[in-house]
Amino acid sequence: VDYYFCNEFNYDLQKNIWSIEMKESKLQTKVEVNDVPDMTVAYIRHIGPYKGDEALFGRLFGQLFKWAGARGLIRFPETKTLTVYHDNPEITDDDKLRISVCISVPPDTQVDGEIGKMVIPGGKCAFARFEIDPKDYGEAWDMVYGGWFPESGYVPDDRPCYELYLNDPN
Repeated sequence: VDYYFCNEFNYDLQKNIWSIEMKESKLQTKVEVNDVPDMTVAYIRHIGPYKGDEALFGRLFGQLFKWAGARGLIRFPETKTLTVYHDNPEITDDDKLRISVCISVPPDTQVDGEIGKMVIPGGKCAFARFEIDPKDYGEAWDMVYGGWFPESGYVPDDRPCYELYLNDPN
């Protein structure tokens, strides 16, 4: 991971919100730490390289939404869409990287075939919000892990990291 250093790092104690602006970057974000509940998700897993492969993500999400739509599981705005990253791409060989594209589902949802189900454990989570292009995803992750975490006093635990999508990626 490339470590970036902050031009600006402000903390609002009352709201538990950090504001970060990184040197040599156009990205800025606010990081909030909040408690979240467990989240049950249905997923399709991919093993192998994924960086910059928009077609791969489109295909995987297309399959997942086709499956979920046929079962009446897409209920926006309640339905959450996310990608779980199971491995650190800095230390895992590309052909062994695992990601899961997911949607939130009721806990009693039945899955089959290539669709799996898992619970993403709740607890204290750091949320950094970005409006970025696909080419900027790596820089956003570096900003959080290389900039925010070292300055915040928090340490990542063993729960999976994920991107929660709030709108159409296009």
